[in-house]
Amino acid sequence: MSEFVEVKTSDLVGAALNWAVAKAEGWQVEVTPIGYKSGPSTGHRRKATGYRLWMASDVQPNECSPSTDWSQGGPLIDKFILELKFYQHELPETSWRGNAENSWSEGPTPLIAACRAIVASVFGETVSVPKELLS
Repeated sequence: MSEFVEVKTSDLVGAALNWAVAKAEGWQVEVTPIGYKSGPSTGHRRKATGYRLWMASDVQPNECSPSTDWSQGGPLIDKFILELKFYQHELPETSWRGNAENSWSEGPTPLIAACRAIVASVFGETVSVPKELLS
């Protein structure tokens, strides 16, 4: 993880969003590549097709996924979120809005909206994330 990229907080998803939330909370996380594919015909090169975040633990590492796991994201809503609203738009799509210290953010699920709001309240409208985590 040597190269970082500036990303709008409102565009964060997946591993990049989970990483930003972990940094905002001060959690220690380790990034592990997953889903290797064979490289060119030599077969010696491999490329990661995704990354997984692991929280440090004395007992057993836990996957870090507050944007999809209620056991991790739920307590963050209790801790940070002042307001969480559901909106139904004219389109069939729906969205949620979360407010953390007057940093409103939207997302397709309550956890994603809340996580984006938490990241925005700590880092602002943009955040630097490891390039490898962008999907």
